[in-house]
Amino acid sequence: MRGLTEREQPGPVREQPQDGGGVERGGDVLEVEKHGFHRIVEPSVEAWERNGATTVGSMRENLQTAGRLRPVDLARAHGLSTQAVRNYEAAGVLPAAERTSSGHRRYTPLHAAALRAFLALLPGHGHRTASAVLRAVGEGAAEEAYALIAESHVQLLEDRRTLRSVERALRDLGPEREPAPEAGGLFVGPLAHRLGVRPATLRTWERAGLVRPHRDPATGYRVYDEAAVRDARLTHQLRRGGHLLGQIAPLIDQVRSAGGVEPLDGVLRDWHARLAARGRAMLTGAAELEAYLRLRE
Repeated sequence: MRGLTEREQPGPVREQPQDGGGVERGGDVLEVEKHGFHRIVEPSVEAWERNGATTVGSMRENLQTAGRLRPVDLARAHGLSTQAVRNYEAAGVLPAAERTSSGHRRYTPLHAAALRAFLALLPGHGHRTASAVLRAVGEGAAEEAYALIAESHVQLLEDRRTLRSVERALRDLGPEREPAPEAGGLFVGPLAHRLGVRPATLRTWERAGLVRPHRDPATGYRVYDEAAVRDARLTHQLRRGGHLLGQIAPLIDQVRSAGGVEPLDGVLRDWHARLAARGRAMLTGAAELEAYLRLRE
């Protein structure tokens, strides 16, 4: 087999200036694929070995010198663009990277652990909280990070309570619970009496868009048809559960869009599934954050 001529020899691989997303080989630029901003691709063991990653034990011994990573290495391993990695560093989500003599960024396995923790926290806590947690850790304010995590868990608990309240309210709207409104609808006084509220309360709900009576053409009085009575009853049940008018409005809109409460069974099932997925994601995020904290010790 003949040897390669000088022109056929592969050129050296070198990173482009300003941490560019491409890799230049012998004058040809290979563009790095731009992935979705938050899509997580867990690197294989082989990928970490190619990127120069070391074992956890050696990382703890010398995180500042072991496993140097280029921006493109860190980006590819997590399904991101190099610009996203730079943005996370600028936002304080990642620790500041060292620079080579030519100005190129160099990351370490500690940066990779920070990025994994951030991406794992996103589904359960959202971008704002996940970013704040990683910034707090980077600034040495671990207690602040823990408080932010706790607030997310409190919010999840409140959302679960809201779901249970909505389910109880919808059960109480069953046709056997209340007589149907009279033909032609109810005036504000009789409806207020039936619900045990003041007429002014019904007018407040109307201004908030929760109840939509129409006007009697002869008298100008408010008249509540079957749909308006349903909305008033649901609002009443949720207000008794301590929910604010602004929290009730989205549910009333869903009831109207569905044409009643019966089609909401699927909505409630989806709501349960989303809360369960969020709780599971919080566990995953906690595990990755713990791993990152241990590497920082």
